Amino acid sequence: MSSDERASEADARALGSVLRMRILRLCLDEPLTNKEIAGRLGKDPGTTYHHVRTLAERGFLAPQADRRGARGAREVPYLATRKSWRAPQVPGQYQVLVDAFLEELAEAPPSSVVAARLGVRLSPEAFDEAIGRISEVLQELADLPPDPDGVPFSLFFAAHEDVRRRRGDASDRPAP
Repeated sequence: MSSDERASEADARALGSVLRMRILRLCLDEPLTNKEIAGRLGKDPGTTYHHVRTLAERGFLAPQADRRGARGAREVPYLATRKSWRAPQVPGQYQVLVDAFLEELAEAPPSSVVAARLGVRLSPEAFDEAIGRISEVLQELADLPPDPDGVPFSLFFAAHEDVRRRRGDASDRPAP
């Protein structure tokens, strides 16, 4: 295994946790200390510390300048590097993304949620074009500078083959 493959595998392991994905989202706009992260997630700081360290070691979080806490203790705030946005997807990683999204959605004010579900039947070429266009829009949004006074939103997009809508005999379909 090459060093690039080992690095990609280590990155995939680092992103293979719902808690880590939520930590990255929290640190997207503002640097937070481990204690602040734990408080926002309702977790013990000891629980989040390992995850914060793993994300920092893999370059998904960047330590910022030390600061002094309320009792004079040294605190290190971390800011997300957006490396996860560029990280290659690995099989099964979608489940971590879905689970992290569902946890965040459960905390969202219902009035802030906009959702849609659409079924289409496309050729492989049309599907590739649609995904390319959606990816371009998501990248444009990711490239926008954050508005310090703006409202933080999370977006989630997923596309999957709708296997129960396949044409053909029933033996081609997975069991319910």
